[in-house]
Amino acid sequence: MAETIFGKIANAEVEADLVYEDDEVVAFRDLNPQAPVHVLVIPRKPIPTLNEAKSDDAELLGRLLLTAAKVAEQEGIAEQGYRTVINCNAGGGQTVYHLHVHLIGGRPLQWPPG
Repeated sequence: MAETIFGKIANAEVEADLVYEDDEVVAFRDLNPQAPVHVLVIPRKPIPTLNEAKSDDAELLGRLLLTAAKVAEQEGIAEQGYRTVINCNAGGGQTVYHLHVHLIGGRPLQWPPG
């Protein structure tokens, strides 16, 4: 897999507005936010899409969602509500092929999305 911009952020080769990081996960503000709070939560491990995640990645996948909830609390949007989204492949809206969770909130969100 070719290294992506997200892989470079995870490896601290490219700067980003980090809001959380630990040994397995990095969270940073989206450069093109779709809401007042728009954070991307990524694994340090390069997994291109959700389709490529393996059963031994289950704990890491759970950690991504728990980190999203933790960041929502940090950002002050947990009580009012927020959305988490994982896009998979081009038809699903994925543009960077490094698995990532969008954490979106800070305004009322409509359903269904675009």
